[in-house]
Amino acid sequence: MATIEMKNIVKKYGDGFPAVNDVSIDVADGEFLILVGPSGCGKSTLLRMIVGLEDISGGDMVIGGKRVNDLAPRDRNLSMVFQNYALYPHLSVYENIAFPLRLQKRPEKEIDEKVREASKTLDLDEHLERKPANLSGGQRQRVAMGRAIVREADAFLFDEPLSNLDAKLRGQMRTEIARLQKKLGITTVYVTHDQTEAMTLGDRVAVMKRGILQQLATPRELYEQPVNLFVAGFIGSPPMNFLPATVENGQVTLPFGTFPLPAAKAERTQGKGLLMAGIRPEHFEDVSVIGADEVDSARTFEATIDVREWLGDQQYAYVPYEAEPQVQDQLRELAREADGDSLRTQLVVSLDAASKGEDGEHTTLFIDTDRMHLFDPATGENLTVGV
Repeated sequence: MATIEMKNIVKKYGDGFPAVNDVSIDVADGEFLILVGPSGCGKSTLLRMIVGLEDISGGDMVIGGKRVNDLAPRDRNLSMVFQNYALYPHLSVYENIAFPLRLQKRPEKEIDEKVREASKTLDLDEHLERKPANLSGGQRQRVAMGRAIVREADAFLFDEPLSNLDAKLRGQMRTEIARLQKKLGITTVYVTHDQTEAMTLGDRVAVMKRGILQQLATPRELYEQPVNLFVAGFIGSPPMNFLPATVENGQVTLPFGTFPLPAAKAERTQGKGLLMAGIRPEHFEDVSVIGADEVDSARTFEATIDVREWLGDQQYAYVPYEAEPQVQDQLRELAREADGDSLRTQLVVSLDAASKGEDGEHTTLFIDTDRMHLFDPATGENLTVGV
């Protein structure tokens, strides 16, 4: 096992465009780090620079205290698991797992012990004599992981390993990867564009955009204290709602009403003109479910719910609203950067499953402004981080 230190890493291609631009991340020994971001953000390029499949244009890559910029991949003692499994179709599961040990000319007894230990860990014992073509996608991915385990590498590197699997199998494999990493205690860097994987697997998550590191934090901190509009919009499903807002006299004015704001948030944003308010869908509720006597009426508003999506344990409601052209342009830009469709000016709220009503009906909703974030629309900075 080893630490991985990325010091001001830069990757420029022939046209001079920095695919990775001055990224510095220290991965602790045994840590599970996630690199996440939309397509083209540089996350896979950064991973390939760690393993040595991409040259480094600037900065230092240090693994286990040793600078490895000029070392070939085979000399870095890292195991990589790819999106496409990269198994040998003519070899059995046993021989696929044993392959890196045979390259190292290990004794046959040692090879057998390590293969069977990895097979037992990954529940592959009954498949050892089968060929990859006769396995499911999840089983093939476990074989690829077994091949990585037997190498006894200093670190695991995963490049979107679950993206070829169906949704149910992805959920199962996420759990298996998390268990495996905890059991082995090995330093792991995992690339994904799937924020569910990022939030459930990692000790820390690095969010990237256009080659630049936006925020490096625990999943909870990313969700609750995003540093800018991009991170706030990228992390969370459904995504955070963004609304035009102004703050005056300790109150925030939104398209559907004016509400009291905590003093610390008001102090930071007072008189700053048009802001972007961000609030998660779950920070709303149907007043009829909570009980009107238990709700601060100053934080309620009447809304016409356009569409309801009932999911059994909860439901999502959509409330359209009017917004200034400046805000609409910002929402479209956020959607484009996050690989999403153009965002409509609508509020998405998560309601208790007991909330009743028909589409098009008026509903009284509660808004928790204590959990609201306020952003500078020009810079994207979260003006209320930490309060």
